[in-house]
Amino acid sequence: MTLVQYNLITLVVAMKSITLLTNTHNGTNIVMIDFPYDKEIKSHLKLLPEIKWSQTLKSFYTEDSQKNRSLVYNHIRLKKWFVNYENLKKQVKTPSKDKHTIVLPDLTDSLILELSKFKRWLQQKRLSDNTVHTYVEVTTYFLRYSLLTKAECYSIKLIEQFNYDFIFRANRSISYQNQCINGIKKFFLFKEIDVNLLNIERPQKKKSLPAVLSIEEVKAIFNNITNLKHKTLLSLLYSAGLRIGEALSIKIEDIDSKRMLIHIKQAKGKKDRYTLLSHSFLKLLREYYLAYKPKVLLFEGQYGKKYSNTSAQAVLKKALKNTKITKRVTLHTLRHTFATHLLENGTDIRYIQELLGHSSPKTTMIYTHVSQTSLKNIKNPFDEL
Repeated sequence: MTLVQYNLITLVVAMKSITLLTNTHNGTNIVMIDFPYDKEIKSHLKLLPEIKWSQTLKSFYTEDSQKNRSLVYNHIRLKKWFVNYENLKKQVKTPSKDKHTIVLPDLTDSLILELSKFKRWLQQKRLSDNTVHTYVEVTTYFLRYSLLTKAECYSIKLIEQFNYDFIFRANRSISYQNQCINGIKKFFLFKEIDVNLLNIERPQKKKSLPAVLSIEEVKAIFNNITNLKHKTLLSLLYSAGLRIGEALSIKIEDIDSKRMLIHIKQAKGKKDRYTLLSHSFLKLLREYYLAYKPKVLLFEGQYGKKYSNTSAQAVLKKALKNTKITKRVTLHTLRHTFATHLLENGTDIRYIQELLGHSSPKTTMIYTHVSQTSLKNIKNPFDEL
């Protein structure tokens, strides 16, 4: 090997790599910026105003447009880092002509300070990081909208205008609309503004049933995963009925192989619970542990950091490509499938509620609507003809 070849290989290995991926967030097409944790990359991305952080996705992102794609790419290349944009080679969807968009003005320095105090106030209420981020984000949009309309005070009328212009006409989701109302309500409590938010009607969410996989479909997914770490992670989601955030937060010490239980700590609602540790999964887990030797977290990314949510989603997406499954399957589908299969096997719904960590049995009852067992017991009148 010549000195030039050696230097070239060294340069490629040392170059920082960033991947751009398409996704959706709060009903909007986005470009996610995925990279192994790196303080320099993180600081550099924050310099571009168009780039935001999503606590839900655990990723930096920007709204998907040709302009933003170019901005992000050129911004990263200023540092001469490698950019993998294979996923972006698909054409950007041209928004329909009647899609309503609003250009909001930037916040004033005083409002930025106000939001900083609001964030600290929310944190003192011991709300989750995800909730704090969401409330601050939606309140930021509301305050920017108030600057746009040159409102002299915060009123019911202003909230209704914001709701119509920024949410309804932009065709944002009902969930996002409710998040906005919650965030604004908290901001008014923080400001001690006496505005009766009960006059603002909250739209009802669509009561959609979750997609559920059959046993054969679950097997097909796992059979199409060759990487041991990836297979172990997705198997954990299904075998224990976990949310992806819960699975990625599990530490080695949380696995109780003597009692065949997994300790889920400070999950949604800041609650601890125990869930099942499958005997078959334990064999796979031991094989994974010997191969990867994680030190603290069960699933570690580079440099011992928490494994990326985005990487887990990519694993499932890749596995689905090699199957004939046509359903819309997400990581959360594995949790839904776990609960439904338990119910079909005769497990009392109260136990399923505990295993999933649901506060109300009403949440768990949704699985009675997708269970084949209960539906099969109904005799179809057409068969009597």
